Amino acid sequence: MGNFGNKTLDTHVRLMYYFYMDAPKTLQAAIAYFADPQRAFEAAVNFRWPGGNVTCPRCGQAKNSFVRTRRIWFCYVCKKQFTVKVGTIMEDSPIGLDKWMTAFWMLANCKNGISSYELAKTLGIRQNSAWFMLHRIREAMKSSPDFQFGGNEGGPVEADETFVGGKIKNTHRKHVRSKYRGQPVGGSSTKAVVMGMLDRELRQVRTKVIPNVKRDTLQNEILANVSKRSTAYADDAIGHFDLAEKEFVHETVNHLQEYVRGQVHTNGIENFWSLFKRTLNGTYVAVEPFHLDRYADEQAFRYNNRATKDNPLNDTDRFALLMSQVGGRRLTYAQLTGKGTHTLCHPEAGPGPEEPF
Repeated sequence: MGNFGNKTLDTHVRLMYYFYMDAPKTLQAAIAYFADPQRAFEAAVNFRWPGGNVTCPRCGQAKNSFVRTRRIWFCYVCKKQFTVKVGTIMEDSPIGLDKWMTAFWMLANCKNGISSYELAKTLGIRQNSAWFMLHRIREAMKSSPDFQFGGNEGGPVEADETFVGGKIKNTHRKHVRSKYRGQPVGGSSTKAVVMGMLDRELRQVRTKVIPNVKRDTLQNEILANVSKRSTAYADDAIGHFDLAEKEFVHETVNHLQEYVRGQVHTNGIENFWSLFKRTLNGTYVAVEPFHLDRYADEQAFRYNNRATKDNPLNDTDRFALLMSQVGGRRLTYAQLTGKGTHTLCHPEAGPGPEEPF
């Protein structure tokens, strides 16, 4: 697992080989580069199908023909047409690839995120369209880990949870009594809970919104994401007390008395929480708990792909990695808002109108 960073960098280099000499290095250069519709289309195709092996997103077969004048393919197996957007988070979007590329670049590289109002003003689109775009990009930022933190040798892992929500003093008096009746003020009773784990050796973080801070909830997340015999560093929350019985080396720090005791601390994951809360408080301001998971995925993506000594990534690398993850994912407006599946984007409604480029 020690070569994780090198593998990530190799992926970026492999994704950008086709335009590496002219690859944009800044936002201004990226806007100018992808303003050409043909160049943006070719870039999207190469990110979607590295090596040029175009496959149908519906049947998975590679028997197709390309209609150059319309920039679409016709599949000879399922007898349907498809574009580069079909089967990605951009499916059924009338917004051009040049604006999508700009949005990808900005969200991947703006350290504190970008609000939907700012993106709408930048791209010249409506705010609700920008809001939908940003959530679909966050869906592409979501990682699908296939390994446990700590590795086979049982490395050090930090585990902690944080509470996200408004302050009681800012709540109007007429709402406090009805909202918090019979509940202790503060903590998990009035706020959303986000669980986080940091692998010190990989410098990678994982997050998940959890329903409560009960012992079983916290420990199940640790058991699912951290390999046994790993050294788990946590605070003295009651939910972490019997980790030693689960074949973990368990060390705790009591923040009422100390923050660091040699290697025993949670400062790494606390650093991530600082970045996460700065993004929520300064850029997004108001976030519904229903969407909180995606905001955590966004911050985790930037944190896990930041420039380090062992993995010197730049803005272009982060953009290339994000563009490579758009395929095979879909987020409809009905799913995003929780209003059911009876929309024009539902599979039963068919492929929908032709998508402009």
